[in-house]
Amino acid sequence: MAKNYWLMKVEPESYSIDDFERDKETAWEGVRNYQARNLLRDDIKKGDGVLFYASNADPTGVAGVAEVSRSGYPDHFSWDKKHHYFDPKSDPENPTWYMVDIKFIERFPAVVSLAELKTTKGLE
Repeated sequence: MAKNYWLMKVEPESYSIDDFERDKETAWEGVRNYQARNLLRDDIKKGDGVLFYASNADPTGVAGVAEVSRSGYPDHFSWDKKHHYFDPKSDPENPTWYMVDIKFIERFPAVVSLAELKTTKGLE
């Protein structure tokens, strides 16, 4: 079976490639979009590749690569009333939100722009 690759967007002021390289592994929590939630829950699997995309950065683009180290599981932060990602409608018995864990693989020497990605053979 072919390996899937996913683009995961990050706001560098919240969590940068520097933070990720230091931590080596992180939970990809706080996703509050239903379409993305479905991908996290149903499609993104351990071993899949991740393009670590820094948005609202200068420059904006892919800063490195990672690998999914744990397939989708319930985002327990949605049940923590003190957490930024708390959602009163989410229930541990029937979770609304999911997350995955990703591990750092490589930092690129230069950020790769979305335009470059779109014109790279094999990434159609």
